[in-house]
Amino acid sequence: MKIEHLGIAVKSLKDSDDLFAKLLGKPAYKREKVEREGVTTSFYQTGDSKIELLEASNPDSPIAKFLEKKGEGIHHIAFGVEDIYAEIERLKSAGFIFISEEPKDGADNKLVVFLHPKSTNGVLVELCQEK
Repeated sequence: MKIEHLGIAVKSLKDSDDLFAKLLGKPAYKREKVEREGVTTSFYQTGDSKIELLEASNPDSPIAKFLEKKGEGIHHIAFGVEDIYAEIERLKSAGFIFISEEPKDGADNKLVVFLHPKSTNGVLVELCQEK
């Protein structure tokens, strides 16, 4: 398991893309809309890990609700795994709670599943596997 990316909720992807391109010295390598989650994302490569900026594309999306409640900032940490199904079973048997136990298609060509923050010290944790 490795840190695959940090997800950062932002109000404006355009403004945040400008900021992170300056900060990291390079543009996003990918922008992608994930309709099912009501989000548009930008990805930045940073060594072996990535930064994912997340902007709500509809007012009912989880990112919109996060922004209303907490404002801009770190939304989740994602760990890359080789076998997402085996990790789900391992973590369930260790007592972790999942938001959903069935992986879904996510951004950047990944299968994703989220652990509930109640079982991870208040941090939203994503597991992701390359499709």
